Amino acid sequence: MNKKVTIEKKVLSENDRLAAEIRQKLSKRKILTLNLVSSPGSGKTSLLEKTLITLKDKLKMVLIAGDVQTENDADRLKKAGGKIVRPIVTGGACHLDAKMVGNVLNGLNIDDVDVLFIENVGNLVCPSSYDLGEDKKVVLISTTEGDDKPLKYPSMFRRSSVMVINKIDLLGLSDFDPEKVKANALQINGNLKIFELSCRSGVGLDVWCNWLVEAATAKK
Repeated sequence: MNKKVTIEKKVLSENDRLAAEIRQKLSKRKILTLNLVSSPGSGKTSLLEKTLITLKDKLKMVLIAGDVQTENDADRLKKAGGKIVRPIVTGGACHLDAKMVGNVLNGLNIDDVDVLFIENVGNLVCPSSYDLGEDKKVVLISTTEGDDKPLKYPSMFRRSSVMVINKIDLLGLSDFDPEKVKANALQINGNLKIFELSCRSGVGLDVWCNWLVEAATAKK
């Protein structure tokens, strides 16, 4: 058991070293970097699609789309207007790590980029431990999930800066209580910034996009 813990610490230590290098590289170029995390199906790709469509003339965006086996999400983002989209297929790994992200960034010209989105693998456990050099983790939860998710996966919500509650157009079709999920999340992390929106109906997307523009501008 002690040997296993030691190995894990070495892996995370090396990841943190690489993440620090990525963060320095991105900060030097004043790029806002967001690491999107969630359970599968919460709507990370849908949110990025809508963001691309809305802000294509206001921000230059680069997207890294992580997936276990396919490039489906990356293909969707390209169709939505993403000009610089790079897939990472983990081949079974349940998270992205800094080495994967660094390898992608090394092949890109990012000198005039405003925002880098990293769409992580759908998982609320492993991605919480891996720093990717981001400014903020953005955790998504949808109204088709349980409103106790923050209590079940506290590490992810504790390490996130933003929470997006998606699919609010479906409220009332289940027992999901948005006030309860917000209370549970703020119990874990009282500094969370919270957005409520629907990628399908468009409600709340303007607030999200306005915040992105302001956050990206603040980095300059």
